[in-house]
Amino acid sequence: MTKIKGIYAASLSVLDENLALDVNKTIKHAENVIDLGCHGAVFFGSTGQSQLISLSEKIQLINELPNSKYKSKFIIGTGLNSLVDTINLMKISKSVGFNNFLIMPPAYYKYSDEEVINFYSKIINGINDCKIILYNFEKLSGYKFSVQCVENLVKKFPNQIIGVKDSSYNLFETLKIKNFSIFPGSEAKLLKGLELGCDGIITATTNITGHLAREIYDNFNNNLSVTSNKNLCDIRMSFDKYNLISSLHTLMAQKNSIYKNLLPPLKLLDEFEKKDLLSNLKKLNFDMEVLKAA
Repeated sequence: MTKIKGIYAASLSVLDENLALDVNKTIKHAENVIDLGCHGAVFFGSTGQSQLISLSEKIQLINELPNSKYKSKFIIGTGLNSLVDTINLMKISKSVGFNNFLIMPPAYYKYSDEEVINFYSKIINGINDCKIILYNFEKLSGYKFSVQCVENLVKKFPNQIIGVKDSSYNLFETLKIKNFSIFPGSEAKLLKGLELGCDGIITATTNITGHLAREIYDNFNNNLSVTSNKNLCDIRMSFDKYNLISSLHTLMAQKNSIYKNLLPPLKLLDEFEKKDLLSNLKKLNFDMEVLKAA
C-alpha cells in the first residue's frame, strides 16, 4: 500500500454572496494551492467550514471533482457528526472515484477511546473499502486520540486506518506504526516532524504557504538547507494570533472579494486585526503575488 505523504492544504471553501458554496471556485482554489506547491488538498476539513456547509452542497462538489486535473491529489473530509451521513457521503465519493477520507470523531458529546473505536468500526463495517486518515483535534471535537487508541484502530483495521492528522500534537512525537502516515497540523511542526519520521503536514495556512512548506519538505528529503524554516514558522505564528479561517479569508479577500463571504458565526478580521496581520506578513517578506484567487 502506498503511503500518503507530502504537503497538504486544508483547503478553503469559497462561498457566493448568498453564502451558498461556489462549487467551481472552491475546486479552483484547491487546484491553485496545488499549483502553489502543495502535494494535495483536503476538502471540508475544519478550515473548509465543514460543520457549517450543508450535506447537499458537499455532494454537489464531490460530483464535480472527477473533472479536475488534480483529482488524484484530493482527500475528502466528511465534516459530519452523523454516522449515517458520513457513510453515505463516503459511498457517494467512492462512486465517483474518491477513496481517501479525513474523518474526525463527532463533536459535542463526551466519550472515551472505546466509543471512538466503535464509531470508526461502524463506518468501516458500512463501507469496508476505504482509506481513513484520523483527525485528532481536541479543541474542535472535545476528544483527543491516545496513542493506544490509534494503535488499536490500526491493529483492528490495518487496511482502512492509514494515517492521522495530529492537530492536538500529542501523537506525532511518539506514535510509531509501520506504513502509517502521520501529519502534524501546523508548519511550525513540519521540520521536527520530518526529523521524527512524519510524512508531511495537513494545515490551514498551506493555503498560502504551500510553496514555502514544499521547499522545506523537498530540501529536507534531499539533504539541503532548511534555514528558511524560521520564516515559514514566523508566518504561521502571524496567523495563529487569530482564528485561522478568519485570517485566511481576510488575506485572500485582498486578491478577490469573494473570500469575504463566511458562514456565521465565522467572520473576517476587524480592521485593526487585518492591518496587524498584513503588517506582520510584510515584515516577513511574504509575497502576496504568489497567491492565485479562485
